[in-house]
Amino acid sequence: MAKKDAYPREFKDRAVALYRSSGKSMDAIAKELGISATSLANWNRQASIDAGEKPGIATDDRAEVARLRRDNRRLELENEILKKAAAYFARENVLPKGLTD
Repeated sequence: MAKKDAYPREFKDRAVALYRSSGKSMDAIAKELGISATSLANWNRQASIDAGEKPGIATDDRAEVARLRRDNRRLELENEILKKAAAYFARENVLPKGLTD
């Protein structure tokens, strides 16, 4: 099951914008918003990556990779089920010699 964020995306974006425009310290902004300074620092870093200011994996790319991994795992499971079913039916369709007379 997917992990649910504690804070909505809009809240994170507004918190980062407030931090960047206020000139206050990260600790002060975090305290005003009732969040940890570490969370605000992580959001700020990810916003810089998303904006292309820093190297890293963008939020959209990270979500796509997660989706592709889920899809890949589902397809692997389906493929495994089909292989087992094919082997089972191949065994069932082979009649012992002497029964075909």
